[in-house]
Amino acid sequence: METSDILKKVRKIEIKTRGLSNHLFAGEYHSAFKGRGMSFSEVREYQYGDDVRNIDWNVTARFDKPYIKVFEEERELTVIILVDVSGSLDFGSGEMSKRDFVTEIAACLSFSAITNNDKIGVILFSDKIEKFIPPKKGRSHILRIIRELLTFQPTGKGTNPALALEYLTSAIKKRSTAFLISDFICPDFSDALRIASHKHDLMALNVYDPREMEMPNVGLVNMLDSETGEIRLVDTSSSEVREHFRQTALKRQEENENIFRRAGVDCSKIADNEDYVKPLIKLFKSR
Repeated sequence: METSDILKKVRKIEIKTRGLSNHLFAGEYHSAFKGRGMSFSEVREYQYGDDVRNIDWNVTARFDKPYIKVFEEERELTVIILVDVSGSLDFGSGEMSKRDFVTEIAACLSFSAITNNDKIGVILFSDKIEKFIPPKKGRSHILRIIRELLTFQPTGKGTNPALALEYLTSAIKKRSTAFLISDFICPDFSDALRIASHKHDLMALNVYDPREMEMPNVGLVNMLDSETGEIRLVDTSSSEVREHFRQTALKRQEENENIFRRAGVDCSKIADNEDYVKPLIKLFKSR
């Protein structure tokens, strides 16, 4: 992709996702994700109904009348987006690939974060940690994230969310809000998910393509596994083959749902041929 084409695509994604975050997500995002705690704001005279546990006894003794400490919520958050850039994300049976779809979702979350004055960072992963973009604020930082998501060429092809979750747990010391975005066509990652969810406020977005759930009847087809490079001739006209494919996909989906449920992690499934706005708002409102 030429530099001019990349810039045009970045600008197009910015216009679309920034508009969505400003008009649709800003309020929901703000109410869904609370600050890390309470910080001291000021001292004022005690008023009827105030919590006596907040009385500042040093100031009270000095002025011979009760004063209390006033606290306010720490609104600023650190948001980390863990993005799957494995080979399977290059697939898409519609207008865009899963990778392009994920890029838009990540951009929308990023603009929602900076609208709320939060820092945003990104971990790109395949079957290894591909790149870490430390949390920062600002439009230029988000545009860099979008460019990386559009153009980054991973060295790994497989999918291993466990490595990304372990990296999140070790690299981000303070509690953060984290979004794990993947198609979750991968080995078990339940242990790493459970540990990460105890330290961070973690959510998952399961992006999938409808053709990964139902195989069409188009006769004999050479199919390429984008993560292993294996090519296999498949007879899609066979009802048994199509049913086996469907059952395998359903089993994988059920196993992943169980993993998220056991870890207490909210998960939203989003098809790459559908509008991602409603699932995201539903996720925010559920919190």
